[in-house]
Amino acid sequence: MSERLRLYSYWRSSAAYRVRIGLNLKGLSYETVPVHLVRDGGEQHTPQFRAANPQGLVPVLVHGSRTFRQSMAILEYLDETWPSPPLLPGVARERARVRALAQAVACEIHPLNNLRVLQHLENALGLDADARSQWVRHWIGEGFAAIEAMLAEHPSTGRFCEGDTPSLADCCLIPQVYNARRFKLDMAPYPTIERIEAECLALPAFDAARPENQPDAA
Repeated sequence: MSERLRLYSYWRSSAAYRVRIGLNLKGLSYETVPVHLVRDGGEQHTPQFRAANPQGLVPVLVHGSRTFRQSMAILEYLDETWPSPPLLPGVARERARVRALAQAVACEIHPLNNLRVLQHLENALGLDADARSQWVRHWIGEGFAAIEAMLAEHPSTGRFCEGDTPSLADCCLIPQVYNARRFKLDMAPYPTIERIEAECLALPAFDAARPENQPDAA
């Protein structure tokens, strides 16, 4: 598996942030190909990028001659191709819990708050910046209340979402916490999430993946 890895990414994309964490946890070197989602109407809409991803979304991972789309599929591809260290536990019930936590972010919170939704709220529905921020805080807060309940006092919760090893769930959770802080959500009601965030960001793999540490950071 010596083919070069290229990640089409945007520094503030939480989906791309997930994949950066996964790549770093695996110790994989990759080239970042920046795709600016705002400049000139968004580079994701150009014919060149649409050829890589007809959905017009980041991230896109290119491994040799193969192209992979959708962050969750990419992370599972990385885990199957480079199984050590694992992003998913070896026990079925633990894998199910990790996937449920990851999907609580990727399928329930993130789709309501991604850039194209916020642009639609602004351009089609006329919501101003304050109203859009309230929208974001509401849906992250709803999701975090559920995730906090899933994590707090659960016997499988350890230093991280599942035990004492970072998993797919942590790859998804930490970028969403970044978004929560960006939109000034009060994190006090979510102490377990905050504790896990601190554990994760103390690791080099998570620190290197932070938006502000990306080559295209504004």
